[in-house]
Amino acid sequence: MPIIRPSSDLRNNYNEISTLCHKTKRPIYITKNGAGDLAIMSIELYEFLMDKYDLYSKLEKGIKSIQKGDVYSEEEVFDEIEKI
Repeated sequence: MPIIRPSSDLRNNYNEISTLCHKTKRPIYITKNGAGDLAIMSIELYEFLMDKYDLYSKLEKGIKSIQKGDVYSEEEVFDEIEKI
């Protein structure tokens, strides 16, 4: 279940919001005039999600390369590694 808080809590209860972000390791949804406006999270969660996004992007690039036929034999891969 998402944690939803009004925007006034950022101003009036910042420390509580910060503690919730770190304790729950989940984003907190902030509303403005009763409608969703922002999602805030700890830096640790943000970095974890960015690392995950980077990994998925690299996997997608690899899958597209395979689909295009850009593949290498085991021998070609090890030859390139030895050059490095």
